[in-house]
Amino acid sequence: MASAPAHPAQPIQAADSRAAADTTPPHAPLLNDIVALDALALSDAIRARRVSCREVMQAYLAHIAQVNPAVNAIVSLRDADALLAQADERDRQLADGQWLGWMHGMPHAVKDFAACAGFPTRKGSPLTSAAPETQDSISVARIRAAGAIFIGKTNVSEFGLGSHSYNPVFGTTGNAYDPTRSAGGSSGGAASALALRMVPVADGSDMMGSLRNPAAFGNVYGMRPSQGRVPYGPAPELFVQQLSTEGPMGRTVADVAQLLATQAGYDARSPLSLVQDHGAVPFASALRRDVKGLKLGWLGDYGGHLPMEDGVMALCEASLRDFTAMGCEVQACAPDFAPARLWQTWLTLRHWLVNGSLGELYADPARRDKLKPEAQWEVEGGNALRAADVYRASVDRSEWYRSLARLFERYDFLLLPSAQVFPFDAQMHWPTSVAGTPMDTYHRWMEVVIGPTLAGLPAISVPVGFDARGLPMGLQIIGPAQADLAVLQLAHAHEQQTQWVRRHLPPMLAGTARA
Repeated sequence: MASAPAHPAQPIQAADSRAAADTTPPHAPLLNDIVALDALALSDAIRARRVSCREVMQAYLAHIAQVNPAVNAIVSLRDADALLAQADERDRQLADGQWLGWMHGMPHAVKDFAACAGFPTRKGSPLTSAAPETQDSISVARIRAAGAIFIGKTNVSEFGLGSHSYNPVFGTTGNAYDPTRSAGGSSGGAASALALRMVPVADGSDMMGSLRNPAAFGNVYGMRPSQGRVPYGPAPELFVQQLSTEGPMGRTVADVAQLLATQAGYDARSPLSLVQDHGAVPFASALRRDVKGLKLGWLGDYGGHLPMEDGVMALCEASLRDFTAMGCEVQACAPDFAPARLWQTWLTLRHWLVNGSLGELYADPARRDKLKPEAQWEVEGGNALRAADVYRASVDRSEWYRSLARLFERYDFLLLPSAQVFPFDAQMHWPTSVAGTPMDTYHRWMEVVIGPTLAGLPAISVPVGFDARGLPMGLQIIGPAQADLAVLQLAHAHEQQTQWVRRHLPPMLAGTARA
């Protein structure tokens, strides 16, 4: 195993191109009644023709114009006239009795990793093409078929490396609650756009917490589904790129569930996708469940292994009382697996997979210079691996899954913080230390999220409150393999108990929402 070189362990200050825009709009934006609606409520209003698709598009475009300059969450925004023409077409379809699906006429911005016909897929890198895509990814095609109107893309970290959404193509995305701080990543643009009501729901993807960390930083919900739940592709490689998965984000669990129902289901182009009718998954219609008596295992900081910024554990531990108030039984627990072994497993498999996807770019010296140092380090780590190293890591990953399976014999769900730090200065590349502990890689500060990823388990980040600075934090609810609906049910019950999203708008929107 290659050791980390100096450059990923010593980040520099961000260049001027990454500086956030003016973080205070000249006037506090009014949260239009339409924009204030959650996704399912908006869907009902459109279908019942209480609002027109044109009115919806006008309201969202006006709101985006006021809010987006402060955070830079939506990029590649399409021309307003073209979007209004599409909205008019959706209205004509409704007038003719044609309803495409629950997203009919709803504005949607796709994470800038997924292919969306008519938009470029930049992945935050100058090494990608600026030409528009000619076809949709599987997940985007399903969102399109449900009636969505694509307005743009959401900003990301370069090639998805690092839980902080900045890149040399579009710049930095600021946090919805403090635009001078990180929105997380790599679905940071999606989280900030969602929290600031610039989109009704958001899609994203998650390798190292990229749906869960931004959700925690944005006081919204982000779910990493079970491995295979949402088919990925079309893609050149179909079998081993299984650490990352696409999934939904929303301001309510019901919205998350409905988007997951749209994304999920078998596709023959993705052979490891789960067999089910993606149009009939009952996620959104079966969220109510009696959670009394459920046994929850609190993993905490893995017995002190994970350094945590002051206040993170206090908020997460306080949230345990919410689960107790719901009638759940919460106990501290620990897997019978060394955390250091888990981290080494992660390093090996991530080096291997990033090497596979970026190795060709690295091999060309001219293009290598345009890769950020963290990407170069990942590829170099992969170059140093032997086949036996990768096989051993896969065996260790399998044993980690079995270790969690043994915990699930005693507990219905496991709980874990969604991040080890609060949103940090957006001018930093990444935190160099946490609670006085130096971080030896660019992603070590997000070690808390790798467990569900490596086990392929469903996990959702739910909001658990704010620190004294008004910065949000989240908690992961982790379920057994393929228990996506059960995870959503517990998250829904927690939402009814706490209502963090509804009660705590971002400061830019505070005091303007309708009841």
